[in-house]
Amino acid sequence: MKRAQRNLILLAILAAEIALIVVLNPDYSRPNVEFLPDMAHQPRFSAFAAGPYFPDHQTLREPVAGTIPRGLPPLGFTASPDDAIRAGRELVNPFPPNDSNATTRGEVIYRRFCVPCHGSSGKGDGPVARRGYPPPQPLAGEAATQIADGQMFHIVTFGRVMMPAYAKQISRKDRWRVILYVRALQKKQRQSEER
Repeated sequence: MKRAQRNLILLAILAAEIALIVVLNPDYSRPNVEFLPDMAHQPRFSAFAAGPYFPDHQTLREPVAGTIPRGLPPLGFTASPDDAIRAGRELVNPFPPNDSNATTRGEVIYRRFCVPCHGSSGKGDGPVARRGYPPPQPLAGEAATQIADGQMFHIVTFGRVMMPAYAKQISRKDRWRVILYVRALQKKQRQSEER
């Protein structure tokens, strides 16, 4: 079969398809026919509603171990003191110290999550500590100022001693912003002591 004949046959098939579409005149306002309606119309439950599929009747499930959120690579650290020191050596705050927007956002996060224990000035005199819970060390104290940003990030992420882990409550970027704000608090405290 010659090339011209093959092209003529293909052109005839195309013309027949176009004619068929015009003759059938599909109504685009009507939905398509569903061949497997069970796939499209499954029973749904609200994430926080009780559901019949699990023994505890909870619909919302914890992610499977090892699950990585999209676009967020794993840190590569564990909740150990050795890894906290290693984090201090390896991790660097992605926000520069003079980033006022990041510091302002860090203050918002600090007031939301840290003030209950550390207090608004970072002295460890928050409402929780005033009601009998062991107070945390002052953030402007010598021990806290000597901690590297990466180690502080590790502490906020995994927790330490009495401090809980905040990795699930505070995003990775906001944890760095909190550290930026804590550094600003420390600087402010040093300046007030020098006067």
